[in-house]
Amino acid sequence: MSKFWGDIIKKLEPYTPGEQPKDLNLIKLNTNENPFGPGQSVLGEIKRNCEDILRLYPDPESNGLRKALAKFHNLPIESVFVSNGSDESLAFIFQGLLKKNKPILFPDITYSFYPVYCQLYEIQYKKIPLDQNFNINLDDYLIENGGIIFPNPNAPTGIPKSFAEIESLLINNQSLVVIDEAYVDFGTDSVIKLIKNYENLIVTQSFSKGRSLAGMRIGCAYGNPNLIEALNRVKNSFNSYPIDRLAQIAAMSSIADNENFTKNCNKVIEARLYLEQQLKEMKFDVLPSGANFIFTKHKHTSGKYLYDKLRQNKILVRHFNSPERISNYLRITIGTMNQMQKLISVMREILK
Repeated sequence: MSKFWGDIIKKLEPYTPGEQPKDLNLIKLNTNENPFGPGQSVLGEIKRNCEDILRLYPDPESNGLRKALAKFHNLPIESVFVSNGSDESLAFIFQGLLKKNKPILFPDITYSFYPVYCQLYEIQYKKIPLDQNFNINLDDYLIENGGIIFPNPNAPTGIPKSFAEIESLLINNQSLVVIDEAYVDFGTDSVIKLIKNYENLIVTQSFSKGRSLAGMRIGCAYGNPNLIEALNRVKNSFNSYPIDRLAQIAAMSSIADNENFTKNCNKVIEARLYLEQQLKEMKFDVLPSGANFIFTKHKHTSGKYLYDKLRQNKILVRHFNSPERISNYLRITIGTMNQMQKLISVMREILK
């Protein structure tokens, strides 16, 4: 600890991302990346734009990308914000829209960046417990608050909330509601279409999961133009060029290549259903998932033991030591069908 650190830095407990191992021989199932890469048209556009024009700054408003997203979701361009990964959109939302004189609400088991943002921006918050089946009960959120945020589907559980349940929350809660749709592309209904009817809704999405562009860092947010203007004010007070040229090209190409995007998502869903079935046959409890991962525990074997044994067999999954309630669970990213078959084969050997 340095004497030059500010008080906030001294108290911060930073977010810990999933391990990015240097051993390329591992089957990497720990950070929810898409096992299928972007389409050749996307890669071709990136390569074609690796030229002299990179000496110039990108469009600070990312207007080409915003127009493409607005058309894709049938929204006005004023309702679209883009950022350097969806985490940056979330950071701007916390900083510009959620710092109020009442605590914001989010689940007690959820994306662990939320309390980090609250620490960094000195935002009051209250964790709302998931029920005994790890579901978010939205009736529990109908209390006085400065805003509500949760992923849909939730992470790390993977359990989604329905479109109707979220609309009911918007009707009965007057504060800002932020729906983090990082994993929405794998069988969960997006609520972006509700933006036109509810000025208290903002939705964030990512190109990292369904669109296979985690390495490019592209995120977006959708909401009433007044909410998007707030995010632009924060952005332009921090960094007016958040999306680089190649990222904008990659994102626009990905939107145009909807066929490859849909095909890859369907392959992930197919592999997820296979993995769920196989694990249940081996006496695992598997939570229902609308994401590109599953959250599971064995009825008789500890999560830490299984994590260590899988790692010894060159398979990397995610294990959370805390809170204690989930310490026996593993979060397993859905890979290719071959990777899932290898995982099942190794798991059967471990459980012998």
